[in-house]
Amino acid sequence: MLPNKPPASNQTQRWTFAQLFGLVKRNPLMISQWVIRWVVVGTAGGLFAALYWNVLEFFTHRLQRFEGFSLLIVMPLSGLLIGLVIHFLGNPGEIAVIVDNIHFRGGRLDVRKNPSMILASLVSISAGGSAGPEAPLVQVTGSFGTWIADRLKLQGEDLRTMSLAAMAAGFTALFGAPLGGAMFALEILHHEHIVEYYEALMPAIVSSCASYLVFAAITRLGIAPTWHFPQYHLERIDDFAIAIMFGIIGAVAGWIFMGIFRSCDRAFAQIPGPIYVRTTLAGLGLGTLAVLLPLTRYFGHEELDSVLTANFGAVFLLTLAFGKIAAISITVTGGWRGGFIIPLFFTGACIGKAVAILIPGLNPALAMICTMAAVNAAVTRTPISTTLLLSKLTNLSPFTPILFASLIGFFLAPKVPLIASQLKSQRETTDRTIA
Repeated sequence: MLPNKPPASNQTQRWTFAQLFGLVKRNPLMISQWVIRWVVVGTAGGLFAALYWNVLEFFTHRLQRFEGFSLLIVMPLSGLLIGLVIHFLGNPGEIAVIVDNIHFRGGRLDVRKNPSMILASLVSISAGGSAGPEAPLVQVTGSFGTWIADRLKLQGEDLRTMSLAAMAAGFTALFGAPLGGAMFALEILHHEHIVEYYEALMPAIVSSCASYLVFAAITRLGIAPTWHFPQYHLERIDDFAIAIMFGIIGAVAGWIFMGIFRSCDRAFAQIPGPIYVRTTLAGLGLGTLAVLLPLTRYFGHEELDSVLTANFGAVFLLTLAFGKIAAISITVTGGWRGGFIIPLFFTGACIGKAVAILIPGLNPALAMICTMAAVNAAVTRTPISTTLLLSKLTNLSPFTPILFASLIGFFLAPKVPLIASQLKSQRETTDRTIA
C-alpha cells in the first residue's frame, strides 16, 4: 500500500519575511526580523538627522553674518517668524510632552507635529537661540518610529519600544555616541528609576548604531571627539575628591539654572496675546544678551571651543555662565524650539574653568568636564548617559571621575525635576484619584 501523500496545492510555497530572518527553529543565530526593523528605523533616523543638520548649517552660516546691534532687529524678527509658524501650524511641544506620551500614550508620538517642530527649530537654532537640535531630532525620529509601528500593526510595549529606538537614533546622530544616545533616550523618561523600559535598551542600541554610521558617513561628524580638551590622566586618588567637589559645584549651578528657568517661565506666562508676541519679545531679550555677551548666542557646539582656547578671566567666565543660563531660559520659556543639553555643557565648562583659575593646581580639563556632567545630570536626571556622552565628546578615557561628578549632581538635584513629566508616579496617582 502506497503511503498517503499530502494534498496537492496549486499555490507555490513562499518564504515569509519572518522565516528568512530568524523566526524559525532552523535559524542558529540571534538575528530576527526585529533586528532588521531596528536597523531600518535607525537608518531612517540617521538620514533625516544628516539632512536636518545640512539645512541647519546652510541657514546658520548666513545668519551668523549679523553681529552687534543688528541682532536687535534680526533676533526679534526671527522670534516673530517662529511664533507665526507655531500659531498657524500648531504647537509642537517640548521634551516634556515627549516624555508624557511615552508614559501615558503607550509611546505614541504624533507625526502631525513634525512640520511645526522642524520649521520652528530651524529658525530658532540658526538665528542664534541657546537651544540645540537634539529636541527636534528626538521628536521627529520618534514619531517616525510610531509611524513604522502603526504600519506593522504593533501594539503595547512593541509600539513603545519602536518609538524609543527611533528617539535614540535621533539623539545619537547629533552626539556621535551610540551607547550614550541609547541610554539617554531611556534615562530621560524618569527622574528616579533611571532605565524603566529596560526591554527597549537593545533596540535603542541597535538603532543608534545604524543612525550613527549613516550620519557620520554623510556629514563626517561624530567620528572624532567634538571638543579637544587638554590632556588628563587619572593617576591620583585625590582626583575623585576633586570630581566630587565639582559635582557639588555643578549641582549648585543646576539649582540656580532651574530657579532662573522657572522665573522666566512665570514671567513669559504673564504676557497676554498670541504666542508670536512672546517669541518676539524672547528674540529681543536674546538679541540684547548676544550684543553684550556674543558667546551666549547659539547653542555652544562651536562656542565651547572659544572657552577652551581663549585666556578668559575667572570673572568673565562666571559672567558668561550666568548669561548663558539666562539665554537658555529665555530661549525655551519664550517659545523658541530646541534642547538645552549642549548649552548646559557650555555653562558647566565656563564655571569649571573659572574655578580652576581661582584655585591654582587644579587640572582644567577635569574641572570643566566634571562640572559639565554635574550640571546636566542635575537638570536632566541622566547621570549614566551624561557620563557616556561626555566621555565620547571630550575623548576623556578615564570616565570614572565623570561618573562620580554625574552621580553627585544627580543626587543633590531638587526632588522636583525641571521636566515635570518625569514624575510619572505623581501623574499616575493623580489619574487614579480622578478615576
